[in-house]
Amino acid sequence: MNGASPSDYAVCASSAIAEREGVLVSAAGLEIGIFRVGGRLVAYENRCRHQGGPVCSGRVLGRLEAVLGPGGTIVEERFSDSELHLVCPWHGWEYDLATGECSVDRALKLRSFAVTERDGHVYLSLTV
Repeated sequence: MNGASPSDYAVCASSAIAEREGVLVSAAGLEIGIFRVGGRLVAYENRCRHQGGPVCSGRVLGRLEAVLGPGGTIVEERFSDSELHLVCPWHGWEYDLATGECSVDRALKLRSFAVTERDGHVYLSLTV
């Protein structure tokens, strides 16, 4: 595996993971989601911190933001382009896609793994 360690898993071609998209892979008995966010790759175990749901199978959405009008009243809501969330399909728990932190309790994080791109391919490392 051209510069890869024995614990690295070849996943796919780099071009197979578009911005704001992801792939699910199985490695060493774990299911892991690999996503591209802000041009870089992140990898998380496909297990929600709430009740173990398949969080990496959920949707990627911008964080919901309130738009305030005069007097501080909410005039509309919109999805953020700067902070993307991964939403668990079981109960709607949301995680910051870039960091894996739960949006309502930043102390709760998804289990992450190192992921790299070399020679046009994506490699996952389980030695984190």
